[in-house]
Amino acid sequence: MMLYPNSPEAALRFLKFVNASPTPFHAVANASLRLEKAGFQKIQEKDDWEKSIQPGGKYFFTRNQAALVAFTIPAQWKQGAGLSIVATHVDSPNLKVRPISKRTKSGYLQVGVETYGGGIWHSWLDRDLSLAGRVVIKERNGRYKSKLLKIDRPLLRIPTLAIHLDRNVNDDFKFNQESEFVPILGLLESQLNGEKDDDEVRELPPDQKASNIQANHHSELLSLLAAELSVVPEDIHDFELSLYDTQPATLGGINNEFIFSPRMDNLVSSFCAVEAIAETSSLQTFPALEGNVNCIALFNHEEIGSVSNSGAESSLIPSLLNRLSPTPAALAQSVSRSFLISADMGHAIHPNYSSKYEDKHKPRMNGGVVVKTNAKQRYASDAISTFIVKQLIERKGGQVQEFEVRNDMACGSTVGPMLSKIGIRTVDVGNAMLSMHSIRETAGSHDVQNAIDLFSAFFEDFAELDKGLTVD
Repeated sequence: MMLYPNSPEAALRFLKFVNASPTPFHAVANASLRLEKAGFQKIQEKDDWEKSIQPGGKYFFTRNQAALVAFTIPAQWKQGAGLSIVATHVDSPNLKVRPISKRTKSGYLQVGVETYGGGIWHSWLDRDLSLAGRVVIKERNGRYKSKLLKIDRPLLRIPTLAIHLDRNVNDDFKFNQESEFVPILGLLESQLNGEKDDDEVRELPPDQKASNIQANHHSELLSLLAAELSVVPEDIHDFELSLYDTQPATLGGINNEFIFSPRMDNLVSSFCAVEAIAETSSLQTFPALEGNVNCIALFNHEEIGSVSNSGAESSLIPSLLNRLSPTPAALAQSVSRSFLISADMGHAIHPNYSSKYEDKHKPRMNGGVVVKTNAKQRYASDAISTFIVKQLIERKGGQVQEFEVRNDMACGSTVGPMLSKIGIRTVDVGNAMLSMHSIRETAGSHDVQNAIDLFSAFFEDFAELDKGLTVD
């Protein structure tokens, strides 16, 4: 018996991607594997790759394991050509292990964490959590390497307080994110026998080296990480680890019309961008494509403002523009010919909270791509860019939905406005979803293909469409 009979194939592929990508590092690694399978060649930013790229070539590079840029060169490419960019982000709200995580209280081993982004934090309570990220280890040859880690079993939990001890919990539930939001890792038998808590005490050996982190974390935790990486604990010199929900993403609903999953904001858009450029570049018609360099950019740190070396406000896109069009005149021409689709998930109408939406802007899941506008430019869409994206959707037989926020509510934002400051025409779009920033979100299973179709039409047809548009 099939688990998901008659389900959208693209949604099933997304499930595999999101389940394998608990952190931005894993998302970038998995996107890289997909691109390499489609014939893309990995290049390094530090190399002089401008001299080696070829018309008709397919390339990608990563930065700090946390961001990825991929692009294809048209057969008739020359300097001054624009970029057709789909920009997304691979980070999501989560809990990050602190640099000094060792906590012991009331006989429990606990792990200190810091909140990242604007999460719906109560959704993290009573979940089966584990750890994933990257770890800097010392190899046998004496060199150091950053290796990815994903522990595939429940390790941690943030338990709620029993209702018998908090009778008003259903009327006025609040919790302190510092003192009442600390995960438990296990039990420490010696603590149960009356030894003091060591939360506030961190004793370092007199000969402790600066790069040694053994005193910063529970030895039990470091031993577990070492076993996963096939090293000894002393070979672990640093890490960036996040907590993630071990419950896999799945299809749901009476007709499998939903996806129930973590991190859909914004791994759905990232997955669709990777699929679209991989599929388009594998078509028989790819050598005949003209016009812009097709490009995808998967950024990190959008949820906290994009200000980092791997975020959208970094040099990633300006550097690519400059390296492909190195003279001032060619660069100006390239920017004027470029177009960017900022793809980030949007808000579907919620049946229990319909009053939170503007009356005429209530997107539905599986209702097609959502075009997002905001007069205050929290989204970068304007009449020209929305016209273009609607034409592209129409060419694939898709449907368009519109979203604007109410006047009495604040509006979120995306990477679109900050990238539009380069001078690139920009539109903000996304798929409709519920429970954005919860540990478990809900989206439409058919909308995965809708987004892939839009991005594919963009890569295939934008040059022709842009030629027929006049804007002084």
